Amino acid sequence: MKRVAIVKSRFNEEVTSRLLASCLKTFKSEGWTDSQLKVVEVPGGWEIPWAVQELAKTNLYQAVVTLGCVLKGQTPQNDHLARSLVASLHRISLDTRIPVILGVITPNTEGQAMARTKGKMDRGQEAALAALEMIALKEELRGS
Repeated sequence: MKRVAIVKSRFNEEVTSRLLASCLKTFKSEGWTDSQLKVVEVPGGWEIPWAVQELAKTNLYQAVVTLGCVLKGQTPQNDHLARSLVASLHRISLDTRIPVILGVITPNTEGQAMARTKGKMDRGQEAALAALEMIALKEELRGS
């Protein structure tokens, strides 16, 4: 059975909950069931890579989707966090050979964050579709 893990940050909950709802709706519209989707919540963006690595190492999932919101602040902390998070997720994906989908947004404002949860900029939907595409590509390349 194909399975996908979704790691969602609770920080900026209003945004990340909308990303998750859209992501799940997209998987379900593609025929995926609740039993194929494991949602794991972590406190914030800093904790996402650790959870992703633990999930990827199990080899139970064909992909891991990440959902978070690192909102620009008045100090450079968000830049350090976003840079480390992206680099860590990339390394985990390459090291484990499990597609890790970057659904962590880095908007400048709350308005930009909310805009990325609906319509043409729906990053939750995009993350689910990217996961499905990478799962299909992985199967094709491995001859499954």
